[in-house]
Amino acid sequence: MDEEQDQRLASAYGGPAPRYTSYPTSPHFHAGVDGGKTRDWLSTLRDNEPVSLYLHIPYCDTLCWFCGCHTKVTRKYAPVSSYVDSLLQEIDVVAAAAGKRLPVRWIHFGGGSPTILSADDIHRIAAALRDRFDIRDDVEFALEIDPRELTTEQIDAWAQVGVNRISVGLQDLNEQVQRAINRVQTFEETEACIEAFRARGVQDVNVDLIYGLPYQTLERVRATVAGAMALKPSRLALFGYAHVPWMKRHQSMIPEEALPNAETRLRSAEESEQMLIDGGYVPIGLDHFAAPEDSMAKAAVSGTLTRNFQGYTTDVASALIGLGASSISRSRDGYWQNVSGARDYARAVAAGKLPVARGVGLSDDDRARGKIIEDLMCFGRVDLSKVSQGLDLTEELARLDAMRADGLIDYDGDTVAMTEIGRPYVRAVCAVFDAYLAKGAARHSSVV
Repeated sequence: MDEEQDQRLASAYGGPAPRYTSYPTSPHFHAGVDGGKTRDWLSTLRDNEPVSLYLHIPYCDTLCWFCGCHTKVTRKYAPVSSYVDSLLQEIDVVAAAAGKRLPVRWIHFGGGSPTILSADDIHRIAAALRDRFDIRDDVEFALEIDPRELTTEQIDAWAQVGVNRISVGLQDLNEQVQRAINRVQTFEETEACIEAFRARGVQDVNVDLIYGLPYQTLERVRATVAGAMALKPSRLALFGYAHVPWMKRHQSMIPEEALPNAETRLRSAEESEQMLIDGGYVPIGLDHFAAPEDSMAKAAVSGTLTRNFQGYTTDVASALIGLGASSISRSRDGYWQNVSGARDYARAVAAGKLPVARGVGLSDDDRARGKIIEDLMCFGRVDLSKVSQGLDLTEELARLDAMRADGLIDYDGDTVAMTEIGRPYVRAVCAVFDAYLAKGAARHSSVV
């Protein structure tokens, strides 16, 4: 594809669109879904069907300016310790609402920085989970890691409680870029952290990279990708930076004039992807890559790959229970999100309440459209004859005509398939099937 066509497609289809880690997307959650409703949903979960758990630790010791997560900065441990007390209370409340000791096959600790937790609190949380849930022997136990200032005692504790996959944020290796996003992190400390976990038996390693950051050049992006591959991770994620200062005020600290334009972002993504493929990694969905022997690569081939708020995953549980402030849960009935403020969260769970702020129930239309979007995001194709569940998609298919004419998709009357040219614009294609998008005033990050 020539440079002129690159620019035209980026201009036509590279504008804002949701990331589609859920459908409906979170801007369409509402206060009509509360703790009472979600208590009913939890009580209907089957006692023989494994669920997944996500635990949100909304604290960091420094604030990365690119961050889009719900987190607070603290240099004192007392707020974290108090939060853990509340988290243990919520585990009890949720388990009681479910009314049974639910089997768990997937656990994910995210943040913020879960590696801010002390060794004692790591053990406290793990013990509570094993007491109130049936943690399966084959559980995938994943942990998001900030390698900076992580102690040997903490690494030991995480390994002892069963962590078997780590996800390490690397972002960019150039010091000017790192300073512009307030995340100075050397290659050496990243490598040492990964090797410390490997020495304790944790062999599954994810590395996260970001393109579209201030002062990034193609040369710097290439150097970062090369450095990441030298770490020999089993998975890599290549995220486009979402500059949304209207939602995350701290992002206003990033100099907008230093951000690369849409064309440079696209070339950064394309060149990085080619480097990873040449290095033996299998492209997964929009922005993930996996070693051929990794379970995610196998899930992509078998058709069992899924997508949730942590991105692409091999987690096929029909229910994901989010624990902690601002965490999001999902069941067959709907989505719900906890309150974001630590104080409100603590008060709710101390009173024995589910700390739910908002959510959305799922209709048959939502489920069908969600399946269309998930298949496109995961596999780059969807057979509408199998998943549309009788939806009238006349208007949507008409809107795809321009995309087909521009070479972004193929359509044979049943199957919509992304072309190689169109792959970076899959979120724009998904947006065609989003019945909620035009109903709200939510602002989203750019497609590329």
